[in-house]
Amino acid sequence: MAISGPKLLNQLKLLIVIGIMILIAQRIGYGIGILQAIPGMILVIVISLFALVIRALLPKVQMPAFAWASLTALILSMPFMPTAEVFLRFTDEVNFLGTTAPILAFAGISVGDKIQKLKSLSWKVVIVAIAVFCGTFFGSAIIAHIILTLQGII
Repeated sequence: MAISGPKLLNQLKLLIVIGIMILIAQRIGYGIGILQAIPGMILVIVISLFALVIRALLPKVQMPAFAWASLTALILSMPFMPTAEVFLRFTDEVNFLGTTAPILAFAGISVGDKIQKLKSLSWKVVIVAIAVFCGTFFGSAIIAHIILTLQGII
């Protein structure tokens, strides 16, 4: 299944709008200059678009676009890759914590139109969610403690 031109163009437009939002947010929140971050944001947008294309071209591979983007960025930034130095120099100017505001906004919008479906879920889903949150928190804390202990920091 190939991705159609209009769909790809719409995805690119959306990625550009999100990229602009991220640049503005990191300027306001972290004081990072918009002009110095543009090359890194262009790289992020290109990798994101590449991931969407790969996901569309390989529909039988059950892997989300986010995973394709992460895998691509990982490969491009590996120390032995000739792309690593340039890739990291540009993407270091993009504060990835600053990317969370637009992502969370879009996640909220996508959940917002499913309120009735969420209401129909049993109360037991709240217990499962709390267990997942606690497990994730304590799991992360345990891993961090082990790593910090091994490094002699604590």
